[in-house]
Amino acid sequence: MAISASVLVVRLNRWWSVAPVAGLGVGVLTNLAQGWLPGAWNQIANSGAVWCVPAFVAGALTARRPAVAGLCTTLGLVVGYYAYAEFGRDGMGALTAPLLWLVMAVISGPLFGIAGDWWRRGRSEWRRVVGLAALAGVFGMEAALYAWTLHYATQAWACVAMLVLLPLLMGRRHRERGLALLTAVVLSSVAYAVIELPLQHVAG
Repeated sequence: MAISASVLVVRLNRWWSVAPVAGLGVGVLTNLAQGWLPGAWNQIANSGAVWCVPAFVAGALTARRPAVAGLCTTLGLVVGYYAYAEFGRDGMGALTAPLLWLVMAVISGPLFGIAGDWWRRGRSEWRRVVGLAALAGVFGMEAALYAWTLHYATQAWACVAMLVLLPLLMGRRHRERGLALLTAVVLSSVAYAVIELPLQHVAG
């Protein structure tokens, strides 16, 4: 039986089909962008902050089960990135990095999926603030990494700009914008100490 175009569009718009496919596509794109972007800017392409954005968007766009949508997206990111590295480049090398990022995807995907849902549909102010601050805060964490560890000043300032602009542009009211920015600064420091520093130790 033939499927009408309208039915096909509805089916394709379901998150369980779109989220992993979108993740795969963005994963491949970030791998390609490492070769396109000049100098230290190629670090931005596969940064943890950038990889959290698709999960946040998936959660914001998904009315049901945003955590699962975020998880599917981040898993797709990792698979797409390393699949292209394996088959489109010189190979992904040891399994340590892919397995580490898979673990991070399992943790970050649901968290940022929920953050996106809270930002868009949160009925209470604190949920909207925390959801937005989580996204901005991960860029603050990256800013600290670029500034203190990698010594990439320009990239650090770019992440600081994201830390500030996201709450200002995505907050609904002045109060929410201010609270989200303050919360993001706190989350940035906590994330750097709890996540980034241990990851550097493991990678080292």
